[in-house]
Amino acid sequence: MSDHLADGYDLVIFDLDGVVFLIDKPIPGAADAIDRLRSGATSIAFATNNASRRAVDVAALLTGMGVNAEPAEVLTSAGAAAALLAERLPAGAPVLVVGAEALRAEVRDAGLTPVSAREDDPVAVLQGYGPEVGWKILAEATVAVRDGAPWFATNTDRTLPSPRGPLPGNGSLVAVLRTALDRDPDVVVGKPQPALFRTAAAQTRAERPLAVGDRLDTDIEGAVAAGMDSLLVLTGVTGPADLLSAVENQRPTHVGADLSALFRPADESRLPSGDGESAWTEVGGWCLARADGRAVLDGSGTPVDALRLLCSATWTGVPVSAVTAESDEARELLKSWNLDIH
Repeated sequence: MSDHLADGYDLVIFDLDGVVFLIDKPIPGAADAIDRLRSGATSIAFATNNASRRAVDVAALLTGMGVNAEPAEVLTSAGAAAALLAERLPAGAPVLVVGAEALRAEVRDAGLTPVSAREDDPVAVLQGYGPEVGWKILAEATVAVRDGAPWFATNTDRTLPSPRGPLPGNGSLVAVLRTALDRDPDVVVGKPQPALFRTAAAQTRAERPLAVGDRLDTDIEGAVAAGMDSLLVLTGVTGPADLLSAVENQRPTHVGADLSALFRPADESRLPSGDGESAWTEVGGWCLARADGRAVLDGSGTPVDALRLLCSATWTGVPVSAVTAESDEARELLKSWNLDIH
């Protein structure tokens, strides 16, 4: 029997923003956790929706934070999007790029020609996150798409995690075009599409991969779509209240406060699967009573154990609004999660 969660997998695929770092600040313990994995037989990959850096730049950023990483271990939505366009377009075709210079470089390396104006007759529009993206290039992209150029987006993450809280991500910039054009992109390349996860598994010949992320709507949904187990860490965008309300295709296999969950017994992070596990009544020092469509949390213990126990109720029909607390510890915990405890 495996001693730790990570022991059950031959590949761990890490999201970056909100899991390993916040913008340019390393998350405490992340480097140590990844180094510990490397000391064993577990392969490692990094899969990011952020299209503002190339794989080599991501690897350098990680290494500078104390996380050993090679460019070959990094998969980005920018690289995947450029490769997809190269498969569909003739060599040298002009592509209007909305995003950072890294995205333009990926398009150039894929044998296509990045352009910045409708007058350059682009045969496609590729939109990715870039901190300098402004109205002018968004307007050019709007006109190009309206004139018939297919619209590709590297990803649609609404926000990016940061030490100051969530900031606008590429999904927010995509929403500008969506509003102006009254339609969605033709193709979204990154998570929650499963391609990045499946590519990582294929490259390492992994038979039992684990995806680790901080977002339900990208990392976890993408892992579910790829048929992989997943670990949600609470160091980024998704909070406890979000997990309690998660729809079925966005429910992780495990939850942990941070990456240290990889080195604890799997049963200490496992979430209910919904197939006969709805009768959970005790986890750690917490207990749960259900009656008349309500769930009452009592006792004390770790926040993660309380969260796992409450998921067994809210994922099987108890509304989050019907979760209440009995003990002082439970009451304070639910308050910290901004839940109405009546």
